[in-house]
Amino acid sequence: MDKLSYTSEGRTSAWSTYLQQIDRVTSYLGNLSRWIDTLRHPKRTLIVDIPLQMDNGTIRHFEGYRVQHNLSRGPGKGGIRYHPRVDLNEVMALSAWMTIKCAAVNLPYGGAKGGIRVDPFKLSEGELERLTRRYTSEIGIIIGPQKDIPAPDVGTNSKVMAWIMDTYSMNLGNTVTGVVTGKPIHLGGSLGREKATGRGVFITGCEVASRENINIKNARIAIQGFGNVGSEVARLFETAGGKVVVIQDHTATLYNNKGINISELVKWQNKNKNILGFPEADPIDKEAFWETQMDILIPAALEGQITKERAEIISCKLVLEGANGPTYPDADDVLATRGITVVPDVICNAGGVTVSYFEWVQDMASFFWSEDEINKRSDKIMIDAMSHVWKKSKEKKCSLRTAAYIVACERILMARKDRGIYPG
Repeated sequence: MDKLSYTSEGRTSAWSTYLQQIDRVTSYLGNLSRWIDTLRHPKRTLIVDIPLQMDNGTIRHFEGYRVQHNLSRGPGKGGIRYHPRVDLNEVMALSAWMTIKCAAVNLPYGGAKGGIRVDPFKLSEGELERLTRRYTSEIGIIIGPQKDIPAPDVGTNSKVMAWIMDTYSMNLGNTVTGVVTGKPIHLGGSLGREKATGRGVFITGCEVASRENINIKNARIAIQGFGNVGSEVARLFETAGGKVVVIQDHTATLYNNKGINISELVKWQNKNKNILGFPEADPIDKEAFWETQMDILIPAALEGQITKERAEIISCKLVLEGANGPTYPDADDVLATRGITVVPDVICNAGGVTVSYFEWVQDMASFFWSEDEINKRSDKIMIDAMSHVWKKSKEKKCSLRTAAYIVACERILMARKDRGIYPG
């Protein structure tokens, strides 16, 4: 996801938000609710110390994590985040959301997540590589192509995944491309992976917009975050005729009532590494982002962005959660009361993990697909998952988030029930 400062100090923690979401779905699960505590406890939590020799010869220590929340349906799957605010609470929540997400789109994975509390932008490339390789060696005891498959997240990229793959392979004595996804193409990565999350947000957004009679053409769109996800979903909505009128990243909030030229903004960002100072839009206060007149809101940065207070002033008809956990439960209630439809993260941004699954499958088979084939397969999975969740929402008369959790929890807990408890 995209780099953006946290704004949720003093509010409900990410793990608490997840637990509230689980509490809300329990009454819909019938006999399977007997197993619900399975989802309230991570299966495995690893905290590691990472000593690092800096370029100036000093030694610093960083704290790293890898959490495997649930492995009932398959190996763990989830990104690795480098950010100065990473902590165990956050990583636990992100791993749990991955459990729900993989089950909601019916991928044969459980949920996992990892991270290091570090500002990667303050490290040299050599320091970042040494940090990554030591971290990989520390978590190597629990990751692997049949155990737990990391991927990029905030502050990491394909280069970091290459270092992880190489370190794991060197420790094992043979090349294991399938230990991570999101790798460079020439090292077993998949075509379409970098744009997959943004594409999934667009595909699910269009599906729900058509069902809600929201016309994409000339729709006013607000996007928070302008990394891989935000920039791709902005491009796709612009191509479809939408107007992206406001964009926010960690450096600036930009507004243009006639629509921001996305291709020009991407060029500016590639040159300047952020959107600050882009001449074809006006800078506005960061809180004014939420007050902008909009039809579709796409939070594509970090969790905990839509608070109850912000939910009360948002003017949109549709929220597409490109980030993980951007909406607090009390904000969800406000949005529902105001008739604003939320396409939840566990469906909306699942395009990335879907194509990660394709990458893993291609690595296992050493046979690779074209980008067109990948996009068609991914679009079908996303549309089918969205349709299933929509149907469940109407059947149970509940929100799309609750419906997605019902679908996911039924799949996870059925697997848990049928596998039983060892040794019994």
